[in-house]
Amino acid sequence: MTADDRLLSPFTGYTRAHWAESADRMLLALRPFASADHARIDLPGRASAYGRDSDSLEAFARSFLLAAIRLRGESGADPHGLTQWYAAGLRAGTDPSSPTAWPRPDRLDQAKVEACSIALGLHLSRPWLWESLDSGDRERIVAWLGTVVGQEYPPINWVWFQIVVETFLRSVGGPWSPEDVDRGLRVHESLYRADGWYSDGPERAYDHYGGWALHVYPLLWAEMAGELCPDGLRRAWRDRLTRFLDDAVSLVGADGSPLLQGRSLSYRFAAAAPFWMGAMTGASDLAPGVLRRACSGILGHFRTNGAPDARGLLTLGWHREWPEMAQSYSGPGSPYWAAKGMLGLALPPGHPVWTDVEGPLPVERTDVHATLSVPGWLVSGTRRDGLVRIVNHGTDHSVPHDERADSPLYARLGYSTATLPPLVGTTVGHPSDNSVAVVDGAGRRTHRNGFETLGCELVDGVGRAVSRARAHWVTTEDDHGPDHGSGRRGTVRHGPTVTMGSLLRGAVEVRAARVDSAVGLDGASRLEFSGWPVADEVLPAVGTAADPPRAEVTGGRLVSCVVGLAGLDAAEVRRERHTSPLGEHVAVPLLQTAQTPRVGRVYVAAVVLAGADAGETALPTVTVRPDGPTDTVTVRWPDGSTSVLRLPAPAPAAA
Repeated sequence: MTADDRLLSPFTGYTRAHWAESADRMLLALRPFASADHARIDLPGRASAYGRDSDSLEAFARSFLLAAIRLRGESGADPHGLTQWYAAGLRAGTDPSSPTAWPRPDRLDQAKVEACSIALGLHLSRPWLWESLDSGDRERIVAWLGTVVGQEYPPINWVWFQIVVETFLRSVGGPWSPEDVDRGLRVHESLYRADGWYSDGPERAYDHYGGWALHVYPLLWAEMAGELCPDGLRRAWRDRLTRFLDDAVSLVGADGSPLLQGRSLSYRFAAAAPFWMGAMTGASDLAPGVLRRACSGILGHFRTNGAPDARGLLTLGWHREWPEMAQSYSGPGSPYWAAKGMLGLALPPGHPVWTDVEGPLPVERTDVHATLSVPGWLVSGTRRDGLVRIVNHGTDHSVPHDERADSPLYARLGYSTATLPPLVGTTVGHPSDNSVAVVDGAGRRTHRNGFETLGCELVDGVGRAVSRARAHWVTTEDDHGPDHGSGRRGTVRHGPTVTMGSLLRGAVEVRAARVDSAVGLDGASRLEFSGWPVADEVLPAVGTAADPPRAEVTGGRLVSCVVGLAGLDAAEVRRERHTSPLGEHVAVPLLQTAQTPRVGRVYVAAVVLAGADAGETALPTVTVRPDGPTDTVTVRWPDGSTSVLRLPAPAPAAA
């Protein structure tokens, strides 16, 4: 076990040797699960929707990318025989006569993804692996990869899988299509929004894919493509990455946890990939020591919490194994896309990102106040507890006016580096945390998917955002389609239009909502504000109070509470079990109206997430008054400063 170096790395103790040790342990742990010819790696666990053959290829391809990164950074030094081990697997996997031959990309969509990891790995390890193969081996590999040419790819990050494969094929005299590459590049440009942010598709899909895919692949490709990549495009991508990293570094908690938001979270420390890309290309204003601090913090967070496991395997889950958090496309080998989060090992030991002293993360220097207008996020990081939280008025993995159910990983009002919405169980179909919802007499909660963003800005250090949702109930039980992160479809019952807004300062969000119509309301309807979910291995402590109405949960190192400031009457704590990878028990504080919500009235609560050791959180007071066609919520913070939140006039009724 490598000893920590607190002089070079005062925050994490991690050096390049820690990273190399982690990578080698992960790679060697796979070997007992490999076929004799190394083409298959059959890991234990639930199969993906694509089946075991696909999952086996996935484990090989993604771990091969990690092996290639190790070879690149060590200039071919290979004490574990990675070159020959993976060469054998490539030889058998691409031989159509072999009993362990891989499914072809033109016959299985998931193979299109894995072909990219294989092509990128061959590029990175070219002097040591590709050049050691005989002509027959090369011809079979080219033939297998060549089946991607002319294939259709969805207009998301997948276009890079075709671009990278065909560019590698071009470099070795194989088949490729300039039209495929050009089409993919055009799709990529269509995904760019502004301020360094990409959406992974036409929907409001802002998540880790923007970093570990849509920033990483273009600049890796620019290096392998040579003159195929125009200089202007290369410069634009570098500038976008620079801007993105300024935001991304503020989303890492002091404990190294990335934001728990979006799909494919089982890739874990792949979240470090864009920071490494900043170091590899120089496309970052962040000091090399800060880049390494972010990356080592992320890796250290998972190592400390049990990933990889005692066998050295990355399993489906977040910290420890928890298969329920996976999307349907995820198999036992999927987590090995964490290899992208180890790109720094492709850099030599003398690179400044390895030799400079670690610098602090933004949340370790001071409290963080930021507004990310593209995804519609208000960001608050608090130095006293190291937590980073966002309030979300812009992202739902959907499009305006869509009426699917809310996706727990995208459509909640809040996400953080220490909490995660419940992902299974009876409440998942009905928003149970960080929501403003209308609850009917049967306990069903409305969804806000398809909402409109009405503003997102930072004013005097306080985040302010407003959105409007056509609230709707969705019966999703009959939707048995694959889970790719979006909300479920089903029979829709319309509810009222709800305008909601947030002011975020420190650990406190002042959340306001106004019901703008009576659609779907009856005598049993209630308006509900739910707070942050707290998960713990032991039963969290909970409490409620009536004056003012207050619901509070304390568990692990967190305190979550919701306190009524205007119009909310009844406090409750909802308890669940086995619905989160963060702990056996989950508790969510919430407030409801005692009566049917009144159309046109503004309801307000303080929603708090803080560290249990951070001390008492002082709460603001509010005044609500009509201001012409709008409603104005004036917030007086405990230090005497004030902020104003305006809820715009209701939208005209639909014809």
